[in-house]
Amino acid sequence: MGKERKVRAYTNIALIKYWGKKDETLFLPMNSSLSLTLDSFYTETAVRFDGSLERDEFWLNDVQQEEKAVQKISRVLDLFRETAGITEPAYVTSTNFVPTAAGLASSASGLAALAGAANLASGLHLDKRTLSTYARRGSGSATRSIYGGFVEWQMGTNNDDSYAVKIDDADWDIGMVTVIVNSKEKAVSSRAGMKNTVLTSPFYPSWLESTAKDLTEIKSAIREQDFQKLGEITESNGMKMHATVLGATPPFSYWEPDSIVAMHMVRELRQQGIPCYFTMDAGPNVKVLCRLSDSQKIQSYLTTYFSPEKVIISGPGKDIEDITNEGVYHD
Repeated sequence: MGKERKVRAYTNIALIKYWGKKDETLFLPMNSSLSLTLDSFYTETAVRFDGSLERDEFWLNDVQQEEKAVQKISRVLDLFRETAGITEPAYVTSTNFVPTAAGLASSASGLAALAGAANLASGLHLDKRTLSTYARRGSGSATRSIYGGFVEWQMGTNNDDSYAVKIDDADWDIGMVTVIVNSKEKAVSSRAGMKNTVLTSPFYPSWLESTAKDLTEIKSAIREQDFQKLGEITESNGMKMHATVLGATPPFSYWEPDSIVAMHMVRELRQQGIPCYFTMDAGPNVKVLCRLSDSQKIQSYLTTYFSPEKVIISGPGKDIEDITNEGVYHD
């Protein structure tokens, strides 16, 4: 029986969206993306390789998972087993401090934490860049949750050069307010939505072209610490992504009526002189990029309509952490 290792990984919200795969097996994206890691949403996952088990066993939020969920984590574990020469099944326990499958990127933190824990439990101790390529094979956005702050996932051309890099610590008064419109599992998964959009939306090629430009410009805004430019690009890129799904066949949308209410309230806040910008991923929840110093004012305004427990402030999250070793993740 191997030693159990437990890792915490923080979720990330894409400011330049990843939407579409060019390789369904390796999870290679159609475009590079950029995200902000958040400190309020995270997953803690423990992995132990155990020869007394007959097969991999996976417990999520104290509930033993069925075969479909086990297969997903086994695919990631197999990468580590193959590299490390391990033949034993794994016992995996995970706790999501994020509503699962609700557009709050629980797969990003969940699969990053799984990869981080398997990395340590297997004794491989891969560096973080390499680790991000392993996490990518479980969930594309998990690539970025290996790091804190602003993170770019460079799309690359193959398994080895499609990885995440940290761009900036985001320690210049950057925050995000999340409006949880609906924490239930969404009707159209990100995976299915992406595939349908890539195959059928006539808007998709133009979105890819404009996203490459958005990425260059948002990295410039981060270097210059130009918050207004950062926010304007974030809001525009997110809206363009959602336009592509409206153009798919059949068309679909992740928005709900309260998503539109939240977006309207963000615009009202801007008119009042508070700089803030919204973005949405594949789900109804609205994320508001803001100055951390303005976050309580924004939260207060949003809770005139939304329940207080549905409006959550985050600062920048950290790199993955080994919480079996006093919070230090050793490469």
